[in-house]
Amino acid sequence: MGKEDVTGKFDASTPSLDSSSVNDDDKELVALGYKPSFKREFSNLATISFAFSIMGLCSSIATTFDTPLLLGGPSSVVWCWILGACMCFTLGASIAEIVSAYPTCGGLYTASAQLAPKKYRATVGWLVGWLNILGQIAGISSTEFGLARMIWAAVTVGTNGRFERSEGMVVGLFAGLLIVHGLLNSLATRWLARLTSGFVFVNLGTTFIIVIALLAKTPRSEMHSAAYVFGGEGVVNQATGWPTGIAFLFGLLSVQWTVTDYDATAHISEEVKRAAYAAPAAIFIAVVGTGLIGWLLNIVAVLCSGPLENFPGASGSSFLEILVIRLGVPGALVVWTFVCLTAFFVCQTALQAASRTIYAFSRDHGLPDAGYFGKTSRLTHTPLRAIWFTTIVSILPGLLDLASPVAANAVFSLTAIALDLSYIIPIILRRLCANHPDVMFKPGPFYMGDGLIGKAANFTCCTWTIFVSIIFSLPVVKPVTGQDMNYASVITIGVVVFAFAWYFAAAHKHYTGPQSNLHEKSDEDLTQKEKIVA
Repeated sequence: MGKEDVTGKFDASTPSLDSSSVNDDDKELVALGYKPSFKREFSNLATISFAFSIMGLCSSIATTFDTPLLLGGPSSVVWCWILGACMCFTLGASIAEIVSAYPTCGGLYTASAQLAPKKYRATVGWLVGWLNILGQIAGISSTEFGLARMIWAAVTVGTNGRFERSEGMVVGLFAGLLIVHGLLNSLATRWLARLTSGFVFVNLGTTFIIVIALLAKTPRSEMHSAAYVFGGEGVVNQATGWPTGIAFLFGLLSVQWTVTDYDATAHISEEVKRAAYAAPAAIFIAVVGTGLIGWLLNIVAVLCSGPLENFPGASGSSFLEILVIRLGVPGALVVWTFVCLTAFFVCQTALQAASRTIYAFSRDHGLPDAGYFGKTSRLTHTPLRAIWFTTIVSILPGLLDLASPVAANAVFSLTAIALDLSYIIPIILRRLCANHPDVMFKPGPFYMGDGLIGKAANFTCCTWTIFVSIIFSLPVVKPVTGQDMNYASVITIGVVVFAFAWYFAAAHKHYTGPQSNLHEKSDEDLTQKEKIVA
């Protein structure tokens, strides 16, 4: 086994691997205590495309557009987006900095433990690991659920409102789509990289087509005024029982749900070439690009929308109704097909990232599976066991819709709360423990420094995350009933309490934080040299 130094990293000269035969990426991985298990097939383009695709942009906005529009009004759509996007810039930059220093498929889960003193390494890793897994599973489920609704909404529009969907039909399509994504994720990394490379062009291309088409097809006389889009005329409180200020802030859900899962790119970093450079750069580019282009799309959508009382319309999707009003049914459905395709790509990349997290957590013996899901397939060099475990578990949150659609909608809030909380823990540790003898933080190529810019970005994103977590924990309807309850905070707290009860009762015996696997023998009948070449 490699010798661990005071930073918690492992000596790259460990006899477990021939250091002269590995490239710089794999040397860094060995220094972090892990042997290379994946093929590095993701180029810079594929990595950037992956980062953009995980956010979805036009499809994510379309999925969550009803929340700001129908609770806080048109101005909430516009101002909550740019406010949240600016805060997300600081969070994305802070995460990119940490990913650059710890480019492993464990992402911020592994980084959190590395940034904590040894005494707290296991408990910190355990907390961040479970929060991150919860957020990613909720993200997959909510995105896939949103896609199922979008497809049925198109059917409703195509049949001129004659078709009526049932919640069972939505859940059935949702589960079927997840199985399809499980099959696609079972491909070898080479094919996943090629498939992912084109996602960014569909994503951005569809967004700009929508912007251009809406502006071209909306008569100037029918466009809303600046006061409606940006001013007081657009502040319309439709949230039952809440003051206007709170109703307005509910609009933050759209941007926080869209511009999240930043560390998804980190989870494929063991499959990325020049990961310490490419992964953080892709995160930063995607966050900035999604924030700015998304703001443009929201402004145009509100500007070209019809009367507010007409939404969400027969389809149940305000965004689709706007397309129908301006482009007609045939044109709207053509564009909507590409919006749905973008959502399909989001689910594809989200499942890939989450399965790598399960793989990493299992590899560190954080699951009661004796490392079963922490193995890669000899055939595809991908974690097939973790992929299908993630696929099956992601179906469970969608079943909430059979009990209550409002309860199911809480999964969207749950995604933002759980993921963002898992992000700020390593950011806080990076500031508090950077010079601790057990840590001695060594920055990667993407580094904001220890000056005012870096500290301000870290402080801002942590404060903001706590604030929006409180907002997203509130029910949107008062008085609260069992059917209207926002279960996001309840589920998050419940998972954390259960996880730590399990940890202190039994899991502490086999989980001690991220663990080196350099000493472990592979289940595959390959030589070490053959694995590195692969």
